[in-house]
Amino acid sequence: MRKGFVKEVLSKIKYDPRESEEDYYIVIEHRGAYGNVKKIPVKYIELGHGYFFVEDAQIPYHRILRVVRKDGRVVWKRRH
Repeated sequence: MRKGFVKEVLSKIKYDPRESEEDYYIVIEHRGAYGNVKKIPVKYIELGHGYFFVEDAQIPYHRILRVVRKDGRVVWKRRH
């Protein structure tokens, strides 16, 4: 999978018929709690312009630390 901005990677996972969003999850840093991370399956997120949405929550893309396959392979990670 091509490396790039996280929104591009997520768009490919969600909309490319060769990919299955069921096979991926994202790891986000929970707001205000350094080191507190949460895993969210890609199938539960909706992509927006500067944010993505999980149910009623609006979360900025910069909170995403990694995009990971269920087999553990990291397909995108934030640069530090």
